[in-house]
Amino acid sequence: MQPLTVRHATVVNSLGIGRDATLEALRAGRSGLRPCTFETVDLDTFVGEVPGVDDAVIPERLANFDCRNNRLAHMALLSDGFTAAVECAVQKYGAHRIGLFLGTSTSGILSSEQAYRHRDPQTGALPASYDFAATHSTSSLADFVGRYLGLEGPAFVVSSACSTTAKVFGNAARMIQAGVCDAAVVGGADSLCLTTLYGFHSLELVSKRPCAPFDIDRDGVSLGEAAGFALLERAGPDDRRDDIRLLGVGESNDAYHMSTPHPEGLGARLAMEGALRAAGLRANDIGYVNLHGTATPYGDASEDRAITELFGADTPCSSTKGYTGHTLGAAGIVEAVISILSLQSGFMPGSAQTRTLDPALRSRYLLVNESAAMDRVMTNSFGFGGTNCSLIFGWAA
Repeated sequence: MQPLTVRHATVVNSLGIGRDATLEALRAGRSGLRPCTFETVDLDTFVGEVPGVDDAVIPERLANFDCRNNRLAHMALLSDGFTAAVECAVQKYGAHRIGLFLGTSTSGILSSEQAYRHRDPQTGALPASYDFAATHSTSSLADFVGRYLGLEGPAFVVSSACSTTAKVFGNAARMIQAGVCDAAVVGGADSLCLTTLYGFHSLELVSKRPCAPFDIDRDGVSLGEAAGFALLERAGPDDRRDDIRLLGVGESNDAYHMSTPHPEGLGARLAMEGALRAAGLRANDIGYVNLHGTATPYGDASEDRAITELFGADTPCSSTKGYTGHTLGAAGIVEAVISILSLQSGFMPGSAQTRTLDPALRSRYLLVNESAAMDRVMTNSFGFGGTNCSLIFGWAA
C-alpha cells in the first residue's frame, strides 16, 4: 500500500484527556481502571470511565446529537489541537476532498436505555425528546463529527466489534489511493452503557478486578470507554523526518466462533502477515507489538501463539488494556495513538496489573516499561466474530 502520513492525532480515555495525559500515565504505570460506579450498574467489576463526560457540553447548533458517545467524540475533537489541524487540511484540500471514516460498536445506546426507563406508563411511548437517528444510530457519530468539522467528503461508520477503529485506517488508505479523497479523518468513539457491561458479564468475560493480560491468574476483561481521531494524508516529499506514517494494514476474518478467537490464532496471524505484506516488511523489522490482549484465558493464548509463530519469542510486546480497559470499538484508535506515542518517545509500556506471567505463553511480554529507539511498531485489534485488523506505523524517513 502507499504510505499515509499521520498528520495529527488525539485521544481521550480513562487515563486522561489528550495524548500528553495518556503518555504520562503510561510512563508512571498509573491505571485508569476504578471500581464500577457507572450509572445504575450493579456489578462487582472495574471500568475505565472517562472523567468529565457527564459535564461535557455539545455545541448548541448540534444539540440534537447530545449523547454520551458524541460527548466523548467532542472531547477528543477539542483536545490536542485536532480541530485546528483539520481546519488547515480543509484550507489545503477543500472540505469536499476530506473523507470521514469512523467506527463505533455501541454508539449512543445509553440514550435508548435511558429513554426506555421513561416510557409513558399508559402507552409505552418513548419520550418525545428521544432522537434515535441523532444519538443511538451508528451513523450519528459521522453525522455529528462531519457537521462539527465542516467536512463534505465521503463519510461512513464501520461497526465490526473490537477491530472497528483499526479497520477505518484501511478504509481511508483505499479511498485515498482510489482518488476519492486527498485526506481523511479516521477514528471513533465507544462509550460505557448497561448493554455491554451486563452483556459481557452474562458471557462470563468480566473480571472482578482490574484486568491482567497474560497473567497466570487472568480471568477476564475490564471494560472502558474512549474516543480518538487521526488525520491522514498522502505521504509526500514535504514530510519531515519526524513525521509518522501508516505503513501497512492487514485485515482478516476467521469466523471461527461468535465470541471466541481461533484457538491457533489463525485470524490474528493472517491480519499481521497482511500488514507486513502491505508495508513490504519482514517480522524482524517490527520493534514492538501493542497486543489486543484482553486478559481472557483463550484470547491471550490465541494471540500469543500467533505472535510467537510469526515473530518468535524475542520481539517485545504488551497489552495496554490494564491501563485503559477494553474500550471495545474504540480500542483500535486508542492503541494506534499509544503506538504512535511509543514511537515518538522511544518507550514501550509495561503491563499495569500483570504480576506473574502465564508460563504457557511464550512471547516476550513486558511487565515493566522499557526504553528503545524503534523504527516501526505494530498494533493489533481483534473482535467478536473473528474480525481482525493489524496496523503498522513507522517514521517517514
